[in-house]
Amino acid sequence: MRIFVKTAMLPLAALLAGCASYADDGAAASSATSAARSAIDAAVAAPTRTPANLARDEYRNPAATLAFFGLKPGSTVVELWPGGGWYTEILAPYAKANGNVLHAAAPWDRGLNRIKEWQTANAELYGPIKLAEFPNAGTNPKLPDGTADMVLTFRNVHNWRFGGADATAGAFRQIYAMLKPGGILGVEEHRLNENQDIALEEKSGYMKESSVIAFAEAAGFKLVQRSEINANPRDTKDYPKGVWTLPPRFAEGDVDRAKYAAIGESDRMTLKFVKPAK
Repeated sequence: MRIFVKTAMLPLAALLAGCASYADDGAAASSATSAARSAIDAAVAAPTRTPANLARDEYRNPAATLAFFGLKPGSTVVELWPGGGWYTEILAPYAKANGNVLHAAAPWDRGLNRIKEWQTANAELYGPIKLAEFPNAGTNPKLPDGTADMVLTFRNVHNWRFGGADATAGAFRQIYAMLKPGGILGVEEHRLNENQDIALEEKSGYMKESSVIAFAEAAGFKLVQRSEINANPRDTKDYPKGVWTLPPRFAEGDVDRAKYAAIGESDRMTLKFVKPAK
């Protein structure tokens, strides 16, 4: 009887040891996730952000969006077409605090002017940002292929689409090339309903989710996950002046301004793609 008990206890001991190992692994993963989110939260709360941009956090959900995309310390990150620098105000302090290499890539002659101004005004924070032309025509600095861990684009795909389907496809191919195998593409874009006329993509500023996914997959990407972080069910997407009717642009001026303010910023898709590892 004593022999039976001793033998039976051996598998139980092994099982308990395995459970402890899984628990340790789970705790470590949870701790890493918490630390990653804390780093993002700290960047969102950076004192260098402008008050006007802070006021739009309720619509743009930057901390949740960047966490969904999987932003990590020490990685090489590319922000495409930063425009007025809304997300750059978050990504720059994040990169400085967490050892990231941050690139900004846009049309060379006009798309990087704000970043260049900031690099002059605050060289400590914005000076390390590396600039590149995107889409690249071969005459200006280019992000080398296979160097990025993550590429982010916020409300830009419709701009590429205005240049035609071929231009949009070409943009996605260049993004695919700049990423390392296993690299992530994060896309946030104004979302057109699937039952609306696809011709609206050429003028409204909205894109169908299925269209964005099709462009990405044609370039070689795989869709990893979708999120409703930036959804807005109040957005009817049927305005004479397109998405710019809504805040912050208010393209109609004072006409129905209160109505559009109550709707808020646009309904947006938030998509995470991966470049498959080879």
